[in-house]
Amino acid sequence: VLQKGLKENFADAQVSVVDCPDLTQEPFNFPAKGICGKPRIADVGGVPYLIPIAQKEKVYDLNTVAKDIELPGAFILGAGAVSSRVLGINAEFIPIVKTKSEKKPAVNGSYVAQINPADKGCLLEKYSSKYTDCEFGLLANLYASEGQPGKVIEVKANGRTGELNFVSCLRQTLEKHYGEKPVGMGGTFIIQKGKAKIHIMPPEFSACPLNTDEDVNNWLKFFEMKAPLICQPVIVSRDPGFDLRVEHTHCFSHHGEGGHYHQDTSPDSVQYLGYFQPAELLFRIDRPQETHLVGRD
Repeated sequence: VLQKGLKENFADAQVSVVDCPDLTQEPFNFPAKGICGKPRIADVGGVPYLIPIAQKEKVYDLNTVAKDIELPGAFILGAGAVSSRVLGINAEFIPIVKTKSEKKPAVNGSYVAQINPADKGCLLEKYSSKYTDCEFGLLANLYASEGQPGKVIEVKANGRTGELNFVSCLRQTLEKHYGEKPVGMGGTFIIQKGKAKIHIMPPEFSACPLNTDEDVNNWLKFFEMKAPLICQPVIVSRDPGFDLRVEHTHCFSHHGEGGHYHQDTSPDSVQYLGYFQPAELLFRIDRPQETHLVGRD
């Protein structure tokens, strides 16, 4: 299903089932070997807690989320916002955490991408270089598993010929094929070659309400970042009525760039390599009572 859909949007695409590579190795350096074992997705909080006006009191903990999704000790990947209570500012959160279990403390391999106060560029830092907690704020889309090795879906796509970004192409392909039945996936992919459009939220929350997508885009800071970028997507083919964010992808790198992935900007030369696992369960945590569709891209 995925290969067929990707070939409509990329010059070359191959999808196969392979053994998950050891994700503790380069370029991932994750605190778990794989993305297999009781795979599940959690959508926590939501964009309505960020805009129109940020509700800074919305703070969560990945160790608590792991218990809430009935998988204490889970290995969690995904995309979210930092806890401004901890950092004192707003920033992009790239969660990569082996949560605590009865026998082991949490291992936090997460990154934070923020606007560098010095030059207004990207400042990407390892979370554990400054903080010891596992907090995040406002919203997150998370893929969780036992972090075990096992069989995964390997996706290779080169040379983008269509308008859709890599993640949207995967999601819309699933939606087209499975229709009413929601299918979720998570994992990691590398933009091996090329460049990508990435945003980072400003350090200050907007004092004026952000009421439209245009307001949000004017508030966000956009960059073109270069490969290799290691991205953590969470995808649900369609929302079964839980007010989900159906796709959300954050990325980091080893050259100081990272943030929220939008699209590659070098369609001819871009190369994607990804490893995905379909999720068995979906958990909706702290769903906003008042909602809207602004800023979901």
